[in-house]
Amino acid sequence: MKILIIGGAGYIGSHVSRLFLDQGYDITVYDNLSSGCRENLFKEGEFIEGDILDYPFLLETMGKGFDALVHLAALKAAGESMTAPEKYSVNNICGTINILNAAVNSDIRRFIFSSSAAVYGEPDYLPIDENHPTRPENYYGFTKLEIERLLSWYDTLKGLKYASLRYFNAAGYDVDGRIRGMERNPANLLPVIMEVAAGKREKLKVFGNDFPTKDGTGVRDYIHVTDLASAHMKAFEYIQNTGESITVNLGSGEGLSVMEILETARSITGKPIPAEITGRRSGDPAELVASAQKARELLSWTAEFSDVETLVSSSWKIYSY
Repeated sequence: MKILIIGGAGYIGSHVSRLFLDQGYDITVYDNLSSGCRENLFKEGEFIEGDILDYPFLLETMGKGFDALVHLAALKAAGESMTAPEKYSVNNICGTINILNAAVNSDIRRFIFSSSAAVYGEPDYLPIDENHPTRPENYYGFTKLEIERLLSWYDTLKGLKYASLRYFNAAGYDVDGRIRGMERNPANLLPVIMEVAAGKREKLKVFGNDFPTKDGTGVRDYIHVTDLASAHMKAFEYIQNTGESITVNLGSGEGLSVMEILETARSITGKPIPAEITGRRSGDPAELVASAQKARELLSWTAEFSDVETLVSSSWKIYSY
């Protein structure tokens, strides 16, 4: 079967591409390389350099005949989305509308979407399940929620069957070390820690140590990127087998604090990794943890590689290379 992976040269997209290839699928990566890199492409797959804002080229590409597509092409910096909402409107929302229209006009009716836990906002309860109210607190999360609403309408009106995968905190690297393209200017905790350990940054800033958590630092649900890739595969199979759309959380169901990850990184890397405690960031919840029960029940999916040691060690293999 032929799968179009839009954004497949990026951090998560390259892991998704690798897994589909491992399972014998014929994949084509469509990417503008604005954040992805050629190093993350595989010779077994085809690559088309293109932008999701170029509707005629998208339509031409999809006309080559695909059984499904995976959409991972989005701007994702929550902070930037609050200062440049127009940029996120155009790329994330308008770009997705282009993808949707090109898909239905090319008779592609299976759609795997990279959504986000940012659709939930401040938690009312933990762990967060799919019935939790959706109240995004940043514009990035708003764009993801709007895309989910578009998908629902295209399902109703055009028969487009989709899986909306609400990621929690993606981290780690391919456990076999086959993907080496590092994120550019990362803002997430683990790659920042890795850059400090590798001497690319002076120190880690820890935003607050007075939260009501086990050690005072913020707690998040980290999901290994290989586990994320597995969920994309299982979501495609679910749509293929049932003909139904689905929205599920992807998380480990366990919370890790900033200090837990930092101390594990110091142990595994053997580096001191200097850290400075600074004030809390506005709007940062003390704890965010997913309920992944729905994904387990419907997709038979579990997080196999999302323990803190694997998250850190698989990352260090790349940053120490």
